[in-house]
Amino acid sequence: MAENHKPSSSEQGEVSEPERIAAEDAVGSQEQPTERQQEREQAIVDEPVAESEQRIAEATGLPTADSPTTPADPDEDAGDEATPRVKPEIPGADLTPDIVLEGDDPLGRGEIEYDEEGEPIPASADSDETFTQPIADAAISLAADARYRATGKRKTAVARVILKPGTGAYTINGRTLDVHFPRLTLQRQIRQALETVGLEEKMDVIAHMHGGGISAQAGALRHGISRALVEADPNLRSELKRRGFMTRDARVKERKKAGFKKARKRPQFSKR
Repeated sequence: MAENHKPSSSEQGEVSEPERIAAEDAVGSQEQPTERQQEREQAIVDEPVAESEQRIAEATGLPTADSPTTPADPDEDAGDEATPRVKPEIPGADLTPDIVLEGDDPLGRGEIEYDEEGEPIPASADSDETFTQPIADAAISLAADARYRATGKRKTAVARVILKPGTGAYTINGRTLDVHFPRLTLQRQIRQALETVGLEEKMDVIAHMHGGGISAQAGALRHGISRALVEADPNLRSELKRRGFMTRDARVKERKKAGFKKARKRPQFSKR
């Protein structure tokens, strides 16, 4: 067999001594810092901590701990103090409260007005005063045999009225006015029609009534007397209608509905 060939040390990858020294010198030259790098490292070591923080703050834009805060402009503060604070406007603050004491007329009809010279101004005739004044031009025949008949209605009450010359007596279903209508308010309401024409003491009223209560009957009686006056003098119609005596009051009680206690009253709600 052929003899085994053993490679030399150079063939096995071994480096000679001169080459190894040259390689170490090259590596050392790379690791050795330059003079400029040494100066920068020395300056960083010798620099105080405060200056280093200041440089870092300048680079990042953040304030340092020792740097004083910039005070606000004193002129701006003075301007803010000089400008008054504007309060929000309250709605209706410019309105004058109108307080009406108990017992006073809310429309101010009891107050006396004065002109520029200090003399009282005569009050103008209100609608209420106009309604209380009797009609002066009522031309009704007061002959002894004169009879004026009419029918008045209110709710379910019906009044058949007869007017005749007399002394102002009222006979309702055979009874006097104060017996059949004990309330003074209802008596005043019934007398309004004759007082309007000024014949409250010159004509008698005879009425036959049925249906309704005393309040409805009073309204029906006034309605019947007013219509009887129009029968006596048709010229009174416009004035009596203007005062509301000729209008048939159509208001009636509203009917009860199924499921309700009254017309609109609901039963009490029970959750359980």
